[in-house]
Amino acid sequence: MLLDLHTHSTASDGTYSPEELILEATGKKLKYLSLTDHDTIEGLSQISKVPDGLTFINGVEISAEFPKTLHILGYGFDPKHTELNRTLKELQDFRLNRNKKMIENMKKLGFDITLEELEKEAGGELIGRPHFANLFAKKGYTKSYQEAFDKYLEKGKPLYLNKKRLQPKNAIELILDAEGIPVVAHPYQTKLNDEKLEELVAELTNYGLMGIEVFYSKHTHDQIRFYKYIADKYGLLITAGSDFHGKTKPDIKLGMNVEYDLLQPFLQKVTK
Repeated sequence: MLLDLHTHSTASDGTYSPEELILEATGKKLKYLSLTDHDTIEGLSQISKVPDGLTFINGVEISAEFPKTLHILGYGFDPKHTELNRTLKELQDFRLNRNKKMIENMKKLGFDITLEELEKEAGGELIGRPHFANLFAKKGYTKSYQEAFDKYLEKGKPLYLNKKRLQPKNAIELILDAEGIPVVAHPYQTKLNDEKLEELVAELTNYGLMGIEVFYSKHTHDQIRFYKYIADKYGLLITAGSDFHGKTKPDIKLGMNVEYDLLQPFLQKVTK
C-alpha cells in the first residue's frame, strides 16, 4: 500500500506548501498522508480539502533533547489542544530569535541578508533554512540552493544553529495529553548500537511511547528487521514515512510502498 506518514511543508523546512503536498500525494495515488512539520502544526490549518481516496492524518515532529538526534512524531492529536499550541508557539518564538542570530552570523562572514528579505522569501510561512538557501543562490553567494546547504546551512556547517528542544518525556506526554499517538522517528539517527537503542526505546515506552518508525527512506533491511523486533517486543505500533522535504532533500521522494498488515494496527487506531 502506498502511503507517507512523515512529510514536511513550507510551514517548517519543506519546499511544498501543505496544499501542494496534498496534490502531490493525490497524483501519486497515496492512500494515507500525514504532515509532520518540525515543532509546528501551522500547516494543518492550510489544508482546506482532502480528495476522495486519500486519508489525511494530523501530525507533528517534535525535536527532543538528546546527544545526537531524537525526534518524536505525534499523530491524530487534537490540533486545538491548548498546551500543545502554547508549547509549539514557544519553540517557534525561539526559532525566530535563532533566525536573527543566523543573520548576525552571516553579516560577520560578509553575507548581506535581512530579516525583511527572508520574510518576503517565505511569503508568510515560517522562516526556515530553505529560505536562507534561496536567498544565497539569488544573491550569488552560492551557485545553487543545494550549495548553500552543503557549505553553510547543514548541521555542523558555519551558519547552522541548534533549536530549542523538549525533554523526551515532555514531548511524549505533550502528545499524549493532546490525545495523540507518540512515535519515535528514524531510530537510526540516534547513532546508538542495537543494545543502547533498545534501552532507549524501553525508557521511552515507560514514558508512554506508542510506536516506532520501522520503515523509513534511509533504513537498511537489517535495521528494519531489528526495529520490527523492537516493536514486537515492546508492543509498539509500526509506522512508515519517507521524511519528504521537497528540494531540501532531493533524494527523498514522496511515498512508500509498505505491507498493509504491518501498518493496520496503527492506521486503525489513528483513524478511529
